[in-house]
Order: sequence, then structure tokens, then C-alpha cells
Amino acid sequence: MTGRPEILFPLFAGLDTLDGVGPKTAKLLSGLGIERPRDLALHLPYALVDRRRRDTIRGAVPPCTLTVAVTVGAHRPAPRKSGPYRVHVEDAQADFQLIFFHARSDYLQRLLPVGARRVVSGRLELFDGMAQMVHPDHILPEDEAGDIPEIEPVYHLTAGVTQKTLFKAVRGLLGTLPDLPEWIDPALAAREGWPGWADALRAAHAPRDEGDLAATAPARARLAYDELLAHQLTLALARSRLRRAKGRSTTGTGALRARVLAALPYALTGAQARAADEIAADMAAPRRMNRLLQGDVGAGKTLVAFLALLVAVEAGGQGVMMAPTEILARQHLEGLQPLAEEAGVVIEILTGRDKGGERQAKLAALARGDIHVLVGTHAVFQKDVDFRDLRLAIVDEQHRFGVGQRLELGRKGDGVDVLVMTATPIPRSLALATHGDMDVSVLDEKPPGRKPIRTAAVPTDRLDEVIAHMRGAIAEGRQCYWVCPLVEESERVDLTAAEDRFQRLSAALGDGVVGLVHGQMPPTEKDAAMARFVAGETKVLVATTVIEVGVNVPNATIMVIERAEIFGLAQLHQLRGRVGRGEAASTCLLIYQPPLTEGGRRRLEVLRETEDGFRIAETDLQMRGAGDLIGTAQSGLPRFRIADLERQAGLMAIAQTDARKLLMDDPTLEGPRGRAARTLLWLMSQEEAIRLISVG
Repeated sequence: MTGRPEILFPLFAGLDTLDGVGPKTAKLLSGLGIERPRDLALHLPYALVDRRRRDTIRGAVPPCTLTVAVTVGAHRPAPRKSGPYRVHVEDAQADFQLIFFHARSDYLQRLLPVGARRVVSGRLELFDGMAQMVHPDHILPEDEAGDIPEIEPVYHLTAGVTQKTLFKAVRGLLGTLPDLPEWIDPALAAREGWPGWADALRAAHAPRDEGDLAATAPARARLAYDELLAHQLTLALARSRLRRAKGRSTTGTGALRARVLAALPYALTGAQARAADEIAADMAAPRRMNRLLQGDVGAGKTLVAFLALLVAVEAGGQGVMMAPTEILARQHLEGLQPLAEEAGVVIEILTGRDKGGERQAKLAALARGDIHVLVGTHAVFQKDVDFRDLRLAIVDEQHRFGVGQRLELGRKGDGVDVLVMTATPIPRSLALATHGDMDVSVLDEKPPGRKPIRTAAVPTDRLDEVIAHMRGAIAEGRQCYWVCPLVEESERVDLTAAEDRFQRLSAALGDGVVGLVHGQMPPTEKDAAMARFVAGETKVLVATTVIEVGVNVPNATIMVIERAEIFGLAQLHQLRGRVGRGEAASTCLLIYQPPLTEGGRRRLEVLRETEDGFRIAETDLQMRGAGDLIGTAQSGLPRFRIADLERQAGLMAIAQTDARKLLMDDPTLEGPRGRAARTLLWLMSQEEAIRLISVG
């Protein structure tokens, strides 16, 4: 693919090619992320000002913006240096004052000669009962007043740049927009009533009413779709490149899987069976698998993942499962060990802790093929780790694994299939934005035997009742978590909160009953305290939020979360998922400090109403926005100028389907619509995609 198409050159020229933009303004605009004319075109107004002409200010309710023709009266220069310069004016029915600060009187007498007619437009305010307009936005002779826009768009500004400058630059740019070929599917554009690209930009920059500013307005929806389509085309190109990359067909015999399923005390859920089949079909296909396995807390992802690993082993190959931390890698090992024994499969762990002779022995066994399944941390990426025949890599990701690393992992073996697991239910729009290059399997059913968790919100003044409830549960042999909040920035304060709570509960429940875990403890102490709780020696575990995702204590049936109103929804949902893992009914108590904010109240209500992690994540997305939800820094979320992931989730789904279909029909983007799509990729600066086409 040669360089940027010539038709786009003006949009990527210097800003100083635009009307009224000199080097100084160009430098200031970069503070808004506007470096080139194309950025300015996508910098849409967020409000509008009605400057339609009126006869008089009489009947207007200040403060408001008005445009009116006046006759200029007496000038009253400022009495002191810092005082206001006043000009008396009269319209058809009323009089008011124009106010100027730090004004030069010779300039104002030329601009507003006494007795002349002028059209003024600006913000009218009342001051000491007198109507006044401070520094009008426009002052023009009547024959030039046509230059004042009737409805003026309002843009986000940066220090040193005025609305007038921006308006003028945008107007100049809109007059010279190139006529680009259409990359949107004509049927879709017709169905949605979308204008062409240049017309959409002109309409978006000239809103006539509030409705034109809405994300759903045809011009704005179309421009948002352009961004989403460019993004999904990039992901679809990455995906088709992975799929074109030589894969291997891995077909199992089913023998090992049958042994494991027969040994389970329950049948797979429909969702588990469906996901396992989708994965096995992908592995059998000659192209490379690139699939995301999404499941809520306790939906049984580990079992589905293990069935996939068994397909690799049945076919005479090996599998690897990677976790982000050592504690989670060890937990995977503990979870998989009994299943591996049923199947007669050799499973081993490799982490940064393995050194010297022990590490060498593991590496040799791996290279010989004596280890069938390896569980580990990023240590399995190291150069000296060689497999005899790696078929499947499973990544347990906590949003730490972008498209780049997924490509990297695939290079470890010859055409390795990749499965990414995530325990965080991601709303569909975000899943498409961050994992649009992957196929998705969703576990949206709870395995049988998982009892619903009763969730209640309790104000802090009823703590005694909560402790009495716990005393009863402990007497029945149950265990409880008590989570203290990270209230302050400094960890010391949390520490005192957790220690105080530990002491108060020990006093109420007896010595040796309560354990404590917090972030300041040495890891060995933390592990020992956790181990005592897992073994049932301590009955209550007081913890700051360090209870690792995935910790499994089936006997724990009460989760108390103190100051629940300051936690995020996703975090509350993950914490609640630590109970309800055994036979007995479980309870989650959300302790809050009244009065609740509107957001706090809504979060607690959603948790009381549902245990569906996907619904909770959707609500969280609406309340907090996409960046917060996955932490913008490491989310790998694209930054869109116009598209809004929270409100335009539906458009993202259409863009994904459309992008994949376009590449299926025209893999090299050589047809008329394909060439238009290349122009879109250049326009949206998707260099990654452009590289993928060139190497593709």
C-alpha cells in the first residue's frame, strides 16, 4: 500500500493553511489535541447560541444572549484606570449600556460613533437594576450584520483561543472539504438516513437546534460510525492475518475428556458445553484459534479451559495456561490437579521462583514432552522454555494482555491456538472495542449447586446486629469475610481501620477466631493468615481488598463489606462472588454510612437486584464511563473523538459485522468500497491497519 492518498493531503497539512490561524494559534490548538485540519474537522461543537435578531431587549429574561439593532448614544469613559467604559444605546423600545474594561476610548469612538446604527450581539445581564452587555461578541454596521451566524456553534476551547477564531477556521475548512469515496455500506447508510462524509461534517458543525447536538442526530451518528468502522477494520485485519497465519488442525479423540466428565459429580451447564464445543471446533479447523472465553464469577471457566487443554493432549500435543500472578497460577494448579489425575495427565508449574537444577529438570521434561500441561506466569515466555509440541496457549488475563501480546504468544509454537479467559464480565460494546479481533464464547449460566446469595444493605448504626448474625453462623461451623475499605490514600490509615476492626471483632467473638490480612504484611505472613482461614482454623478473615480474585473457601458463607458505598460496582460484585461456593446458603452484607449519594444508592440497589455480572457491568459502564471501568491507562481502549462507547454500543456491533464482511468479500481491499475503506483508515490514522494490509 503506497502512502497517504493525495485527496487527503489538505486535511493533513499544517493548521496555518486555514483561515485566520497563524503559527501562534496553531500552537495553542495543539492543547486541544488539534494538530492538523483533520483534527479540527472532528472537533465538533457541544452547544449552540441563538443569535437570531430581535427588535428589542424588552421582555427578555437576563442573563441571556441577544442580538439587537441599536442607536449609539453618549459615551462615559472610565472614571478610574480599572473602571468600566460605558456606552449608552437604545433599541426600538428600551435602552441599556455596553460595558468595556481596559478599553481605549479612541478605538471605541471609531467603533461606536454617537448617533450611528449598529447591530450588537452578546450576553445581556442585570447589574444594579440596569440592563448591560459586557464586551459584546459582535458589533457591526447594519449592512454587515449578515456575517453574524443566526445559530452559532459553541466549541470546547483552550487558553488563548476564542470561539470567533475557531468558528472562522472551521468555516474555512468546511468550504474546502474533499469529496471522499463512500466507505459505508450503501444499504446501511440508506436505512439509517446518514448523509455523505463531507455533508455530515458540514451539518455537525452547523447545528440548528439541540437535537442536532445529540449523538443520535444522523450527521453525528454517521461520523461516530466512521471512527468505529476504522477501529473494527483494524481489529478485523489483525484477526484475518492471524487466521491466515498457518494454523494446525488439532483434533482430540475425546477419551481423556470423557474420563474427566464421568468423574464430575454434576453435568456441564448448557453454556459450558456450548463453549467447549466452540473451542474444540476452532482447534480442529486448519486456521489459528483466537477466542475469548468470558465468564462471570463462578461460571466454571476453569473446567472449560481444562477440557480445551485435554483436546491438545489427546492429539499428542501440549498445552500451557498463563496467569498474571504467581498466587493465581498456583490456584489454577490446585484447581486442575484433581482433574488431571482423573485423566492421567501430567501437569506442572513454572514461575519466576523456579531456579537452578529444579528449573532445568522441568525444562528438559517439557522439551521431551513428558509434561503435558504447563501452568505458569509470564516466565513461560522466556527464551529457554521449549515445548516438544505446543498446540494451545490459554491466557488468564486481567486486562493486561493487548492485541500485540496475543500476536507475540502465537509465535511461541508452530501455529499455536490462543484462548484468552477473563473473569470480568465486560459489556458487549467494550468487549468489541478491546477484543474485536477475537471470537467470543460467553458463560452466562451458573453451574448447578451454586445457591443464590442473599444481599442486604445495612446502615453503620446496625453493626451490632451484623456481629450477632455472624456469631450464629460461626456457631453452625461457618466462616465469614469482613472487608475493610481503602478509605484514605495512605495505606497506614487503612491499616488502622483494619486493625481496629480486627480488635473489635476479636473482643466480640473471642481470641483466635479472627484473622487479619492487609497490604502492609510481609507476603509470608499474609500467606500464613490465608492458609489458616482456608484450613478453617480462623473463622473470620478481616481483610483490606487484597482477597485475591479466585480465592476459594466453600465453607465461607458471609461476606461483610464495610463502607460499601465507596466501592465500584464491579469490585463489589467480585467480592460478593467469594461466598456462595459451597452447599449452604450465603449472605452478602453491604454496610453503608448514610446519607448515600445518588450514585452510591444506585450501586447498592443494582447489587441487591441481580447477580448477573453482565448486567452489573452494563450499569457500571453507564455510571462511570468506559475509561474508568477498565482503567484507561492499561485498558488498551481506543480514544474516539466523536463516538461514545457508553451510548453507541449498537453502532460498535454493526461496525464489527460490517468490517468482517467487507474483508471476507474483499480481503485485500482492492474493490471500489475496499479502496474507499483504505482512505478511511488513512483519514483515521490507523497506521497499524495500513501496515497489516501491506504485509497481508
